[in-house]
Amino acid sequence: MSEIGFDYSNLSGRPAGLVTRALSVVIPGVREVQDQVVPYAERWQSANRAALAAAGPLWIALGDSMTQGIGASAFDRGWIGQLAVLAKGDVPGRLVNLSSSGAKVRDVLDRQLPAMAGLGVEPDLITVLIGSNDLIRPRNRRIFPESFAQMLDALPAGTVVATQPNPSRAAAEANGLLERAAAERGLVIAELRDRRTGSWKGKLAADHFHPNDAGYAGIAAVFADAVSGRRAA
Repeated sequence: MSEIGFDYSNLSGRPAGLVTRALSVVIPGVREVQDQVVPYAERWQSANRAALAAAGPLWIALGDSMTQGIGASAFDRGWIGQLAVLAKGDVPGRLVNLSSSGAKVRDVLDRQLPAMAGLGVEPDLITVLIGSNDLIRPRNRRIFPESFAQMLDALPAGTVVATQPNPSRAAAEANGLLERAAAERGLVIAELRDRRTGSWKGKLAADHFHPNDAGYAGIAAVFADAVSGRRAA
């Protein structure tokens, strides 16, 4: 497939939230991690163009800053890059990452899924990790399960979707919806309520919010199990 015409941006176009901007002024670690957003997005955009110019089975990644690898030591040391190494042979070698930092479920519905459809090729693997940003503020939490349900309905069978480890009621409702979709429509669950992602001691980046390389390794291991199980099914 030619890369001509692929002008999708891994930047959402929205500024960082008010709290993030305020913390960036006073906490160097927050500023350090936020400074990764633009260069990591640019690296993924370049990698996406190269992937689309190549041939072979295709993997599409949907999500937020964790799928961008924000907090990791390099753009490809997040869980996506580590999964590509850990599950080599189980994941396609050609990857298009449509995630963006700050994304919510609505961004997957309104930007990322249409961009995937616009590629004109059927992916061999789709992975989704989204929800953290939806669960931060009460007003977003209230509508999260409904948006999450709409997203699940839009995903094809075989898509690997992460659960929400957040302890809120909205997260629990979303997890129930995912379990039902897995049973009824063949979605595959990546279970982040797992011991490998249950403790974040020593596994957070300088902003104390995003994972570091070690934190992303746990997420990659969970997705590796899900992808392996999907192929065996």
